Amino acid sequence: MKVLVIGAGNMGLTYAEGMAKSPYLNRRNLMIYDVSPEKTLELREIPNFDVYDKIDDCLPKADVVFIAVKPYHSEELFNSIKKHVNESQLFISLMAGITINTIQEGLGIKKVVRAMPNLPAKVGLGMTSFTESKEVSRIELIMVRNLLDTTGEAIHVQNENFINASTGISGSGPAYVFYFMQSMMEAALKMGFSQNDSKILVTQTFEGAVALFNDSDLSPNAWMDMVASKGGTTRAALDSMEDNNVKELIKEAAYAAFDRATELGK
Repeated sequence: MKVLVIGAGNMGLTYAEGMAKSPYLNRRNLMIYDVSPEKTLELREIPNFDVYDKIDDCLPKADVVFIAVKPYHSEELFNSIKKHVNESQLFISLMAGITINTIQEGLGIKKVVRAMPNLPAKVGLGMTSFTESKEVSRIELIMVRNLLDTTGEAIHVQNENFINASTGISGSGPAYVFYFMQSMMEAALKMGFSQNDSKILVTQTFEGAVALFNDSDLSPNAWMDMVASKGGTTRAALDSMEDNNVKELIKEAAYAAFDRATELGK
């Protein structure tokens, strides 16, 4: 199996590096293509894959093709590569909002997997949801999961509506966490802590809380009850959040991302 990654931006390079470290591929079977001469020069310093600056030199060789370009470049890309594709190839799209049908029509192919990754894939802790066109076989789907798992965890979802929904949860979700972290760090600074100490206080708190949650079957609500005693400091903070409707605002934010992902697909 030969795999080609088209686009060496954040997600494309992340998946290329993840797959390069996996037992599924070796250097000879992993290719990456980018239109930028500067980027290809940088990539050639990385010994994990073969780098190409001409699409006709690599695309015809590929069995599996990752498309990792910005969504607004999709039409231009389809026009430039369509003559080099064949119906036996499997395409895995990492483009937000671009539907399976759009890819099929744009490239004149049938086997398409649409995936929604997120930024923690860069450190091997990514969350990717994926779904497929009906022409993708069960064996091919297992292979896709193995490739996607090289950057963290992957879950198969029933249809593209769940891809849009996962955009609102896991795709955009890291930004929500960073937003909360930034707010806590600003509060720590205002209380008099240094920039470095503020970062340590917040990051260690997040890491510890996630570790506790993952190490048990308790719900977030149960853990909150364990931390918050009646009339105590934590209860004061949680009561403030409830009074300010923070929970509902977070839900609304997730739905805003979901709605926008749906709009982009139309």
